[in-house]
Amino acid sequence: MRFSTLAGLAAVAIGANAQSMPTITTKGSYFFTSTGSRWNVKGIAYQLSESDPLLNVQQCTADAALMKELGANAIRVYHVDPTQDHSGCMTVFANAGIYLFVDLDTFTTYIVEGTPSWTTAQESAYEKVMDEFQKYTNTAGFFIANEALTNPSNSTVAPYIKAAVRDMKAYRASKNYRNIPIGYSHADVASLRPAFQDYLACGNNTADNIDFFGLNTYEWCGSSSYMTSGYQTLNQEVMNYPIPIFISETGCNVPEPRTFADQAAIFGPQMSPYWSGSIIYEWIQEANHYGLVTYGGSTDALNTAIPATIVRSGTPTPVTPDFSNLMSAWSTINPTGTLQASAYTPTNPALSCPTYNTASSSTWLVAGNVALPTLNEQYNTAVQYSITAGHLEGQTASATTATGSATGSAASASSTTKPNAAGRVAGVDGGMRLSVALAAMGGVFLGFTLWL
Repeated sequence: MRFSTLAGLAAVAIGANAQSMPTITTKGSYFFTSTGSRWNVKGIAYQLSESDPLLNVQQCTADAALMKELGANAIRVYHVDPTQDHSGCMTVFANAGIYLFVDLDTFTTYIVEGTPSWTTAQESAYEKVMDEFQKYTNTAGFFIANEALTNPSNSTVAPYIKAAVRDMKAYRASKNYRNIPIGYSHADVASLRPAFQDYLACGNNTADNIDFFGLNTYEWCGSSSYMTSGYQTLNQEVMNYPIPIFISETGCNVPEPRTFADQAAIFGPQMSPYWSGSIIYEWIQEANHYGLVTYGGSTDALNTAIPATIVRSGTPTPVTPDFSNLMSAWSTINPTGTLQASAYTPTNPALSCPTYNTASSSTWLVAGNVALPTLNEQYNTAVQYSITAGHLEGQTASATTATGSATGSAASASSTTKPNAAGRVAGVDGGMRLSVALAAMGGVFLGFTLWL
C-alpha cells in the first residue's frame, strides 16, 4: 500500500475511537488477555533513533498497516517522551490489534552496572512514563530496564533493579492503575544464566519481583536447529520458571538473508509450553542490516554526530526477502493459543534465590534474598557488604544516602548511546551492543564495542 494512501487514512484512524483491546495480564507462567485466552508475543522492535516513535501519527498509520499484514501483534519501544500526547499512535496500533511493550527508563535515567543507583529523580522519570501509558488498553507491559547487567562481576546491580520494581509496583498500586505487568529485558550472557533470571523472580514476596522476563538472544543463526543453536539449553533453564518469559530481541542476520526458522521452535511443542513468544529486531533498516523495512535516505543510525540525517519517516518498504520470510514463518503460528486462564492452575513453585558461594563467585555475587536498597541509598562498600554478605574483601559497614539525583554513570552517560552486551551492534535504541570494557570514573562512562 502506498504511503500517500496510508496518509489519507490517518485522519480516519485518529478520528475513530480506539478499538477496545482486551488488556494483558499474567497468571503463573503465561500471559492472558482479559477475555481469558493465553496470549503470546509476535512483536517487532520499533525505534531506530532516540526520538520518540509514537508521536508521528501518519507514520504510525503506515507502519501499523504493514505490521498487521506481517502478522505482528506487538511492538517494543525503548525510549519515549512522556510529556507528549501518544493517543494518536496508540489508537492506530490498537485498531491494528497491536500491543505495546515500553521501557520506563531513558538514556539519562537507566540503572548502570558497576555504579548502580535508584534515586528520586529516576523514580520520578519512570513514574511519568507509567502515567502516560497506563491509560491505553493496548499497553501490554513495562520494562524496568534493558540489559542493565552484562558483566557477572557487576551482578551487585541486581538488587537495585529489584528495588526499582518494588517501588514502581507500589506506585502503580497507589495510583489505582491496572496491574500492567512490569518486567526486565536481559542480554544473553551465558555465565549469568539462570542465576539472574531466577533472582528477579525468586522468593515469596511478589511485590519485589518482576512480572515477566525477556531475553535478548541471537543464538539461532542461519540453518541452525533447536539442538545446535543453544535453544535447547535455554529451554531447559526455564521449565520451572514461575512467570512468563519470552525472547525480547531475536533475529540473527549472519548469514543473510534471515529465514526466521527459530520462530517455528519458539512457538512449537518443545518451547511453547515454557516461552510466550518473541520480538524480532527490528522494524527500520539501518547500518547493521536488521531492518524489515526501509524508509529511504540515510540508514546509518550509528552516526549520532549527524542525527538530522537519520530518517524516521517515509514509505515503509519491505526488505526482500526478510520481510516475506518472517511473514511466512508467522503465517502458520497461532499466537492466541487454546489455553484458558479459567482452566489453568499454576504449578511451578516460587524459586529459591541464587546464593553467593565459592563456586559461583565469578558469576554471581548476590547472597540470596538480601535486603533491597532503599530509595536514594548510595552504592558504596557498605551496600556491597550487605549484598554479598561480606564476601567481597576490603568492605566496611559505613553507609551514606544519595542526594536524590542520579549520580556517576547514570547521570553522565551519553544521551545517544547506552551500554549493552551480546552479539551485535545497533543504533541508539538500546539494542544489543557487545561491551568489551565498561568503566565508570568520575562520572565518565567508557564503553568499547566490538562488531561481530
